[in-house]
Amino acid sequence: MKSSAVNVVLSTALVGKSLAATSGDFNALAMNVAGLPAIFNGNEVPGDKATNARTIGSKFAEYGYDIIHVQEDFNYHANIYETDNHKYRTATSGGVPFGSGLNTLANFDWIDYTRVKWDTCSDASSNDCLTPKGFTFMRLKVDDGVYVDCYNLHTDAGTEDGDETARNSNLAQVANYIDIWSTGNAVLVFGDTNSRYTRTADNITIYSSQNGLTDAWLQLVRNGVVPTEETLCDNPSATSYCETVDKLFYRGSALVNLQATSFEYASPKFLQSNGSILSDHNPILVNFTWSSGSSLRQSNFFGGPHGTWFSDVTTLGAKTGRKAATLSFSGANRLDSVGLTLSDGTALKHGGTGGTAATLTLGSTEYWTSAQLCQGQKDSQTRIFYIKATTSAGKTLESGTSTSDCTTFTAPTGWQIVGYLGQDGDEIDQLAFVYAPQ
Repeated sequence: MKSSAVNVVLSTALVGKSLAATSGDFNALAMNVAGLPAIFNGNEVPGDKATNARTIGSKFAEYGYDIIHVQEDFNYHANIYETDNHKYRTATSGGVPFGSGLNTLANFDWIDYTRVKWDTCSDASSNDCLTPKGFTFMRLKVDDGVYVDCYNLHTDAGTEDGDETARNSNLAQVANYIDIWSTGNAVLVFGDTNSRYTRTADNITIYSSQNGLTDAWLQLVRNGVVPTEETLCDNPSATSYCETVDKLFYRGSALVNLQATSFEYASPKFLQSNGSILSDHNPILVNFTWSSGSSLRQSNFFGGPHGTWFSDVTTLGAKTGRKAATLSFSGANRLDSVGLTLSDGTALKHGGTGGTAATLTLGSTEYWTSAQLCQGQKDSQTRIFYIKATTSAGKTLESGTSTSDCTTFTAPTGWQIVGYLGQDGDEIDQLAFVYAPQ
């Protein structure tokens, strides 16, 4: 990833007082690595599968792609990781029949990693129920205060009626998960969809109609026109015009602007030394540019990966004037809830109903500019124990119990804290802050 060196603001987290970029670029690769045991499926790929897997890993290291989602990464997973050198990599969930075959290699760290099994599978034309296929979710940190929710999926294969029904359910399951867990966020969904636009029963357009995502291939190669006739790709493919089942969908948010700038089938980059293919799928490669929002931004996250996702971004994004008029916290041994009321009367609140309430009313020209958070362990889970808010006038409001594990988040110069995002239940499990210009 390359970040703009000329357009910087004070780090939204102020960890080490570093500078955070407000724009940059990254790329994303999706590749089905044909890692089923050879006895089950040779994938019509020449050569030894372990050797091919090591070559794939060496190609990942050579090209250094920023985000790589792999599918069918089953029994040759160790061979890929043996020759790859990405700093951040998911641990395997196992070979056949124990694992999902889904893994991620990246130049960025992430939080809230989750594996989800499909609710529906079908063995109508293949053994899709043999392994716990499904999708994975991670909140990828591209830069300080810049996050993109990334989904890796591998849906049911085949074209029998049972396969179509299962695949439709698979795609809808991810779409519904996005509605719950990615509200207000930038999103990437990419992997092996086993779907084509001409297979209307799949309803692959659900990511556009339900989640507001854009298919990078459809946008950049097909000028936004949905194909009505099937076009099959050679492998390796000499053109991007043909359609594969491997796809990438994306959207930006009020916090992060995302724009796909190029799409290609990267199969010519993944060949054996004799020119043979390494997988029966054409890998897809998409380049992106990103920039921080002009009206809303966020801090880094603090706390643990528990509770239910919440975000004030959508509510705040619909407003033109954003200013905190009243702060309201509640806590005792830990932080039970956080809230604030905007100057237009809109009330924002998250967490439970326990604890002792504390409030602070801000003046008409006073802004909430920084917050200290402390975290700790409760029932073997990391939660937020304490918050202390400081305003531009030097007033403070605190709640909960301080610990030895604390950090301070300060809004960039000329900005203010106006809302929250994170995860909660009866208490606050994870928290980040939404910034807006003063």
